[in-house]
Amino acid sequence: MHWAVILAGGSGSRFWPLSSPTRPKQLLPLLASGSTAEETMARLEGLIPPERTLVVTGSELAPLLQERLGIPAENILVELRAASTGPALVWASHEALRRDPNADVLSLHADWHVGDPEAFRNSARQALGAARAEGRLVTVGIVPTRVETGYGYIIPGAALGSGTHRVERFTEKPGFDLASELLAQGALWNSGLFAWSARVLLDQILRFTPEIAAALPHLDSGNASAYFESVTAISIDVGLLERSDAVVVLPGRFSWDDIGTWEALARIRSMDGVGNVKTGRVAAVGTERCIIWSDGTPIVASGVHDLVIVAANGRVLVLDRADASRLKETLDQLPPDIRELPQ
Repeated sequence: MHWAVILAGGSGSRFWPLSSPTRPKQLLPLLASGSTAEETMARLEGLIPPERTLVVTGSELAPLLQERLGIPAENILVELRAASTGPALVWASHEALRRDPNADVLSLHADWHVGDPEAFRNSARQALGAARAEGRLVTVGIVPTRVETGYGYIIPGAALGSGTHRVERFTEKPGFDLASELLAQGALWNSGLFAWSARVLLDQILRFTPEIAAALPHLDSGNASAYFESVTAISIDVGLLERSDAVVVLPGRFSWDDIGTWEALARIRSMDGVGNVKTGRVAAVGTERCIIWSDGTPIVASGVHDLVIVAANGRVLVLDRADASRLKETLDQLPPDIRELPQ
């Protein structure tokens, strides 16, 4: 049967000061229609039911996500520690296989925006079918719509069955010039949407990923705590997909955005006539191309442009839009009494 694994850890520090450990990014109303986590669940409707959907998250977020997503408590997998996507996806796939010896897994993140849910479901079905038919690890690559330096890229190779292609190489977050070259070569964005047979994934981990394979016996004995205590933190891309000879890419033809920074709101929310994205009690006078968010305190922006301005949780952030991806670096330089938000 088909299973879904939703990665929903982290508080989303790049959306400081709106996001916090008790009000994480994936449950914020960043989308005009609701939160990304709730849209993720809605996107799976008709494809994979809640009882076969596993959510991997941290202890602080677990009760919030269970309440908002409406899935069984036993389907919330609480990580002992954050150890990147590799250990998380292996744990969840192992758990799906424990419950279902024929489990095929669709892996996705809780912080995406997808403009065409039906096209997404069609690609997901195709990826799951290819994973089963070919016995491979399938990554869905998104056909790019712009030069983007914040995403990873996949160069597809020879065509195989079920609409998939061999993977020539992965390139992680290239500069502008290289990203432009990759687009000209037909590269795809590495979305992080994966499909595999749980059994095939674990076999591949044993072959190619010693950082995780050494800890697998703990999962076999039902000791997830010991697994997280001993496993090495590593992403699934670096730990397996860039090493394995069983990875294929399927072009996904649906609009997709990784909502990773404040800058993303300019792509997914409506703008006024001069390019401002405004949320809450905001007045913009002689102001252009700004992203302005107020959670209650009125904001007046006058004569400025290309800024992110946020008033939330008793903090005010003013940031050049060009530096939105580097907000974490700014936070690292703040004194704790400013950086840490009230509970």
